[in-house]
Amino acid sequence: MCRTIGFSTGALAFGDFRRALDMLRAHPVRAVELSALRQPELDPLRAAVDELDLSQFRYVSVHAPSRIEPGTESHVVDCLLEFASRDWPIVVHPDAIGDYSLWRRLGASLCVENMDKRKPVARTVDELEVVFDRLPEASLCLDLGHARQVDTTMTEAYMILRTYASRLRQVHVSEVNTRSKHDRLSYSSIMAFQRVAELIPESVPLIVEAVIEEREIGPELERVEEAFQVSVRAA
Repeated sequence: MCRTIGFSTGALAFGDFRRALDMLRAHPVRAVELSALRQPELDPLRAAVDELDLSQFRYVSVHAPSRIEPGTESHVVDCLLEFASRDWPIVVHPDAIGDYSLWRRLGASLCVENMDKRKPVARTVDELEVVFDRLPEASLCLDLGHARQVDTTMTEAYMILRTYASRLRQVHVSEVNTRSKHDRLSYSSIMAFQRVAELIPESVPLIVEAVIEEREIGPELERVEEAFQVSVRAA
Protein backbone atom coordinates (compact mmCIF):
# COMPACT_ATOMS: atom_id res chain seq x y z
CA MET A 1 0.00 0.00 0.00
CA CYS A 2 1.32 3.46 -0.91
CA ARG A 3 0.33 6.55 1.01
CA THR A 4 1.48 10.14 0.80
CA ILE A 5 3.12 10.99 4.13
CA GLY A 6 4.62 14.27 5.25
CA PHE A 7 5.14 16.70 8.11
CA SER A 8 3.90 20.00 9.43
CA THR A 9 6.71 22.56 9.24
CA GLY A 10 5.59 23.95 12.59
CA ALA A 11 6.15 20.61 14.30
CA LEU A 12 9.74 20.37 13.04
CA ALA A 13 10.92 23.95 13.42
CA PHE A 14 8.96 26.39 15.55
CA GLY A 15 8.24 29.45 13.42
CA ASP A 16 10.89 28.58 10.79
CA PHE A 17 9.34 26.97 7.72
CA ARG A 18 12.58 27.26 5.71
CA ARG A 19 14.52 25.23 8.25
CA ALA A 20 11.76 22.64 8.41
CA LEU A 21 11.80 22.23 4.61
CA ASP A 22 15.58 21.81 4.70
CA MET A 23 15.18 19.09 7.36
CA LEU A 24 12.84 17.14 5.07
CA ARG A 25 15.10 17.12 2.00
CA ALA A 26 16.85 13.90 2.99
CA HIS A 27 13.66 11.98 3.76
CA PRO A 28 11.17 10.18 1.47
CA VAL A 29 8.24 12.43 2.24
CA ARG A 30 5.92 13.72 -0.46
CA ALA A 31 3.60 15.96 1.54
CA VAL A 32 4.04 19.07 3.64
CA GLU A 33 1.79 21.36 5.64
CA LEU A 34 3.18 24.90 5.73
CA SER A 35 2.37 26.12 9.19
CA ALA A 36 1.17 29.61 10.02
CA LEU A 37 -0.36 28.37 13.25
CA ARG A 38 0.71 31.57 14.98
CA GLN A 39 -0.61 34.68 13.24
CA PRO A 40 2.77 36.50 13.01
CA GLU A 41 3.98 33.62 10.79
CA LEU A 42 1.34 34.22 8.10
CA ASP A 43 2.63 37.33 6.32
CA PRO A 44 6.26 36.06 6.15
CA LEU A 45 5.04 32.77 4.69
CA ARG A 46 2.98 34.59 2.07
CA ALA A 47 5.93 36.81 1.16
CA ALA A 48 8.32 33.85 0.80
CA VAL A 49 6.15 31.24 -0.86
CA ASP A 50 7.20 31.99 -4.45
CA GLU A 51 10.84 31.42 -3.50
CA LEU A 52 10.35 28.09 -1.71
CA ASP A 53 11.47 24.89 -3.41
CA LEU A 54 8.45 22.63 -2.98
CA SER A 55 9.24 20.33 -5.91
CA GLN A 56 9.72 17.38 -3.53
CA PHE A 57 6.07 17.42 -2.53
CA ARG A 58 3.06 16.16 -4.43
CA TYR A 59 0.74 17.57 -1.75
CA VAL A 60 0.99 20.98 -0.05
CA SER A 61 -1.42 22.53 2.44
CA VAL A 62 -1.35 25.58 4.71
CA HIS A 63 -2.41 25.71 8.35
CA ALA A 64 -4.22 28.93 9.20
CA PRO A 65 -3.58 30.75 12.49
CA SER A 66 -5.22 29.12 15.50
CA ARG A 67 -5.85 32.52 17.10
CA ILE A 68 -6.66 35.70 15.21
CA GLU A 69 -6.21 39.18 16.61
CA PRO A 70 -9.39 41.28 16.78
CA GLY A 71 -9.92 43.38 13.68
CA THR A 72 -7.56 41.29 11.49
CA GLU A 73 -9.78 38.40 10.41
CA SER A 74 -10.45 39.86 6.95
CA HIS A 75 -6.72 40.34 6.35
CA VAL A 76 -6.02 36.75 7.43
CA VAL A 77 -8.59 35.39 4.98
CA ASP A 78 -7.20 37.60 2.19
CA CYS A 79 -3.75 36.10 2.79
CA LEU A 80 -5.15 32.57 2.82
CA LEU A 81 -6.99 33.18 -0.46
CA GLU A 82 -3.60 33.63 -2.12
CA PHE A 83 -2.57 30.14 -1.01
CA ALA A 84 -5.96 28.74 -2.00
CA SER A 85 -5.44 30.11 -5.52
CA ARG A 86 -2.65 27.51 -5.83
CA ASP A 87 -5.18 24.74 -5.08
CA TRP A 88 -3.66 24.20 -1.62
CA PRO A 89 -6.07 23.17 1.15
CA ILE A 90 -6.33 25.66 4.02
CA VAL A 91 -6.61 23.93 7.41
CA VAL A 92 -8.50 25.91 10.04
CA HIS A 93 -9.44 25.45 13.69
CA PRO A 94 -13.18 26.26 13.84
CA ASP A 95 -12.84 28.03 17.19
CA ALA A 96 -10.62 30.62 15.46
CA ILE A 97 -13.47 31.65 13.16
CA GLY A 98 -15.34 34.79 14.10
CA ASP A 99 -17.14 35.77 10.89
CA TYR A 100 -18.16 32.68 8.92
CA SER A 101 -19.07 34.77 5.88
CA LEU A 102 -15.40 35.69 5.47
CA TRP A 103 -14.27 32.08 5.57
CA ARG A 104 -16.92 30.97 3.08
CA ARG A 105 -14.91 32.95 0.51
CA LEU A 106 -12.37 30.10 0.62
CA GLY A 107 -15.02 27.69 -0.66
CA ALA A 108 -13.82 24.15 -1.23
CA SER A 109 -10.25 25.11 -0.33
CA LEU A 110 -11.20 25.34 3.35
CA CYS A 111 -10.37 22.25 5.41
CA VAL A 112 -11.96 22.11 8.89
CA GLU A 113 -10.02 20.33 11.64
CA ASN A 114 -11.70 18.45 14.50
CA MET A 115 -10.68 19.80 17.89
CA ASP A 116 -9.21 18.48 21.13
CA LYS A 117 -11.03 18.26 24.45
CA ARG A 118 -10.10 21.82 25.48
CA LYS A 119 -12.17 23.40 22.74
CA PRO A 120 -15.92 24.06 22.86
CA VAL A 121 -16.58 23.15 19.21
CA ALA A 122 -15.89 20.54 16.50
CA ARG A 123 -14.86 17.68 18.80
CA THR A 124 -17.53 15.19 17.76
CA VAL A 125 -19.64 14.23 14.77
CA ASP A 126 -22.54 16.35 16.04
CA GLU A 127 -20.36 19.38 16.72
CA LEU A 128 -18.73 19.11 13.29
CA GLU A 129 -22.18 19.07 11.71
CA VAL A 130 -22.82 22.54 13.11
CA VAL A 131 -19.61 23.81 11.49
CA PHE A 132 -20.25 22.18 8.12
CA ASP A 133 -23.77 23.61 8.09
CA ARG A 134 -22.13 27.04 8.12
CA LEU A 135 -19.30 26.06 5.75
CA PRO A 136 -21.04 23.72 3.32
CA GLU A 137 -18.19 23.55 0.78
CA ALA A 138 -15.47 22.81 3.34
CA SER A 139 -13.60 19.53 3.60
CA LEU A 140 -12.27 17.74 6.71
CA CYS A 141 -8.81 17.47 8.22
CA LEU A 142 -9.14 14.62 10.68
CA ASP A 143 -6.74 14.97 13.59
CA LEU A 144 -6.52 11.41 14.89
CA GLY A 145 -4.71 12.49 18.05
CA HIS A 146 -7.49 14.94 18.89
CA ALA A 147 -10.14 12.31 18.18
CA ARG A 148 -8.38 9.75 20.40
CA GLN A 149 -8.02 12.27 23.23
CA VAL A 150 -11.75 13.01 23.08
CA ASP A 151 -12.60 9.29 22.96
CA THR A 152 -9.85 6.75 23.64
CA THR A 153 -12.00 3.91 22.31
CA MET A 154 -11.72 5.51 18.82
CA THR A 155 -15.48 5.24 18.42
CA GLU A 156 -15.77 8.98 17.78
CA ALA A 157 -12.97 8.79 15.20
CA TYR A 158 -14.79 5.89 13.55
CA MET A 159 -18.05 7.84 13.48
CA ILE A 160 -16.36 10.95 12.05
CA LEU A 161 -14.74 8.87 9.31
CA ARG A 162 -17.99 7.12 8.42
CA THR A 163 -20.11 10.28 8.53
CA TYR A 164 -17.72 12.59 6.70
CA ALA A 165 -15.95 10.15 4.38
CA SER A 166 -16.77 12.31 1.36
CA ARG A 167 -15.24 15.40 3.00
CA LEU A 168 -11.97 13.79 4.20
CA ARG A 169 -9.00 15.57 2.61
CA GLN A 170 -6.09 15.27 5.04
CA VAL A 171 -5.21 13.48 8.28
CA HIS A 172 -3.07 14.80 11.16
CA VAL A 173 -1.04 12.10 12.92
CA SER A 174 0.51 12.39 16.38
CA GLU A 175 0.05 11.44 20.00
CA VAL A 176 -1.89 14.16 21.83
CA ASN A 177 -1.00 14.12 25.50
CA THR A 178 -3.04 15.17 28.54
CA ARG A 179 -1.86 18.76 28.09
CA SER A 180 -3.10 18.69 24.46
CA LYS A 181 0.46 18.82 23.12
CA HIS A 182 1.56 16.84 20.05
CA ASP A 183 4.08 14.10 20.84
CA ARG A 184 5.67 11.24 18.90
CA LEU A 185 3.50 8.17 18.49
CA SER A 186 3.39 5.73 21.39
CA TYR A 187 2.64 2.02 21.16
CA SER A 188 -0.90 2.62 22.41
CA SER A 189 -1.61 5.36 19.86
CA ILE A 190 -0.25 3.15 17.07
CA MET A 191 -2.60 0.37 18.12
CA ALA A 192 -5.50 2.82 18.34
CA PHE A 193 -4.87 4.30 14.90
CA GLN A 194 -4.64 0.85 13.36
CA ARG A 195 -8.29 0.30 14.34
CA VAL A 196 -9.49 3.00 11.94
CA ALA A 197 -6.68 3.06 9.36
CA GLU A 198 -8.64 1.01 6.84
CA LEU A 199 -11.33 3.72 6.74
CA ILE A 200 -8.80 6.28 5.48
CA PRO A 201 -8.38 6.07 1.68
CA GLU A 202 -4.85 5.65 0.37
CA SER A 203 -5.25 8.90 -1.55
CA VAL A 204 -5.64 10.97 1.65
CA PRO A 205 -2.29 12.47 2.79
CA LEU A 206 -1.02 11.84 6.31
CA ILE A 207 0.60 14.89 7.94
CA VAL A 208 2.74 14.19 11.01
CA GLU A 209 2.38 16.80 13.75
CA ALA A 210 4.63 15.22 16.37
CA VAL A 211 7.02 17.84 17.76
CA ILE A 212 10.40 16.17 17.20
CA GLU A 213 14.03 16.91 16.45
CA GLU A 214 15.59 16.37 13.03
CA ARG A 215 17.26 13.09 14.07
CA GLU A 216 13.82 11.70 15.00
CA ILE A 217 12.21 12.17 11.57
CA GLY A 218 13.16 8.71 10.32
CA PRO A 219 12.04 6.83 13.45
CA GLU A 220 8.75 8.76 13.53
CA LEU A 221 8.09 7.87 9.91
CA GLU A 222 8.58 4.23 10.85
CA ARG A 223 6.01 4.57 13.64
CA VAL A 224 3.53 6.14 11.21
CA GLU A 225 4.15 3.29 8.77
CA GLU A 226 3.38 0.82 11.54
CA ALA A 227 0.19 2.65 12.51
CA PHE A 228 -1.09 2.60 8.94
CA GLN A 229 0.68 -0.62 7.90
CA VAL A 230 2.39 1.02 4.93
CA SER A 231 5.90 1.66 3.65
CA VAL A 232 6.58 5.27 2.75
CA ARG A 233 9.75 4.15 0.98
CA ALA A 234 7.64 2.41 -1.61
CA ALA A 235 5.61 5.52 -2.32
